[in-house]
Amino acid sequence: MNDRENKLRAARFENPERIPISFGISSGCWDYYPQSALQDLMEAHPLLFPGFHKKEDRIKPSYAPWRRAGQPYTDSWGCVWETAQNGITGAVVKHALSAWDLIRDYQPPCPEEHDGWGPIDWRRTRERIAEARKAGLLAAGGLRHGHTFLTLTYLRGYESLVFDMCDEHAQLPSLIEMVEEFNRGLVERFVEAGVEWMGYPEDLGMQQGPMLSPDQFRQYIKPTYRRLVSPARQAGCVIHMHSDGDIRELAGDLMDVGIDVVNLQDLVNGIDWIEANLRGRVCVDLDIDRQNITRFGTPAQIDDHVRNAVEKLGSREGGLMMKHGLYPGVPLENIGALMDAMEKYSQHFS
Repeated sequence: MNDRENKLRAARFENPERIPISFGISSGCWDYYPQSALQDLMEAHPLLFPGFHKKEDRIKPSYAPWRRAGQPYTDSWGCVWETAQNGITGAVVKHALSAWDLIRDYQPPCPEEHDGWGPIDWRRTRERIAEARKAGLLAAGGLRHGHTFLTLTYLRGYESLVFDMCDEHAQLPSLIEMVEEFNRGLVERFVEAGVEWMGYPEDLGMQQGPMLSPDQFRQYIKPTYRRLVSPARQAGCVIHMHSDGDIRELAGDLMDVGIDVVNLQDLVNGIDWIEANLRGRVCVDLDIDRQNITRFGTPAQIDDHVRNAVEKLGSREGGLMMKHGLYPGVPLENIGALMDAMEKYSQHFS
């Protein structure tokens, strides 16, 4: 069973061979850690980094334009971004629709030409998807991170948007419709290109509680989510939805939308809560802690944490995936311990 089939089986509760795992190394790590040590760890963990071999030449990290320190970047929507650290997405410093009167002359991006961050080459995208299918790899597509709610905050500003929702501003529905129309154009193009896995990444949570009330989510965002998911569901795609932060108050609404896989953070939401409320109802793509245990704990605590998550959330039928995003600051010893634990416990039900 290859990785593609294993992942699809896990998402559909169809008895995968092992728990799918992934480990993303952010570009900023290559200037922070000794490259030789980082590559040694990658080479020693073939389940996480299949086919990787240590390179003699220094790896020069490549940064997306919105992740380049000291270089303001204007996205497809006309919002200006700045970051203080290479490799880390910064924040919007100029909102394209900071005042409602600006909407009169505003032109939204076209999904034939843009993906939200910048230009998109649909010919190359279709080729990539076709090549993945031909090679037996997962043919995946996805909207940009922050596709709906966060895009509205980028356009209006977070505080202004929340007040717009509280005030039920007369122009807010038309702005939401504008963002939805753009995103639906992207979804339809991905579906036409033949994706079998469609991602909808958008942070909705804070450290405690969601960034908008459940009532606001249900009135303004949930109907859009449902309509954006619909074309991909009808095409038989696996629907993957990501959100950082505490989303416990919104989890039921997200499942109502029709998702197959939810990627959420472990400690912020709580392993016990995830077990009680999501296990067996939806495939959990567990985001392994980046705030506490991996940064400040011991290798033994890291191992215990991953084992506990697998024992409480996993099953032979599937329904569990695990991932980790590495950013500068985690001790190398802890990185190795986390890689070890993810590989070891991914085979817990084999």
